[in-house]
Amino acid sequence: MAGQERHYTLPRPAFDKPAKLLIVVAPYYRDIADDLIAGAVAEIEAAGAAHDLVEVPGALEIPPAIGMAGRLSNYDGYVALGCVIRGETTHYDTVCNDSSRGLMLLGLQGLCIGNGILTVENRQQAVVRADPADQNKGGGAAAAALHLLALARRWGGRQKPVGFVPASEEYRLARGGDDPSTA
Repeated sequence: MAGQERHYTLPRPAFDKPAKLLIVVAPYYRDIADDLIAGAVAEIEAAGAAHDLVEVPGALEIPPAIGMAGRLSNYDGYVALGCVIRGETTHYDTVCNDSSRGLMLLGLQGLCIGNGILTVENRQQAVVRADPADQNKGGGAAAAALHLLALARRWGGRQKPVGFVPASEEYRLARGGDDPSTA
């Protein structure tokens, strides 16, 4: 074990009611995507959760697909999977930064998302990270989504209002007297 760094992994969360996750994958590098999917599916099933899978053309389409699913479906969590390998242009930086930023913004809005979009320098790095028997980043992304879901359920899904909130649900017009007219 000399020279090998060890990382702590949280225990798998348990759920008292069913959980369903959506895996959104960009299969641009099909073999790498398949390994990421295998790792994610194994982790989701080990937690006793269900899943669906959809494919999108590329990593930039993953956040919009998750955003649409968040508004139009009833999934409890989301797993983003894909791979971006550095090329000869700055397109790599755009795809990495914008897909990550999109996922982070959705997460800050309350969606439970595990980010398994690999951003690597070369194919060999991607193969190692995607392999379920090696770094298993697909499984790690699924675990992240499951942990966020467990936190959301623990905190009861209550949402605090943002911005101006009136003292009551009744809006009063700016007229004199005790007129209870509402707008």
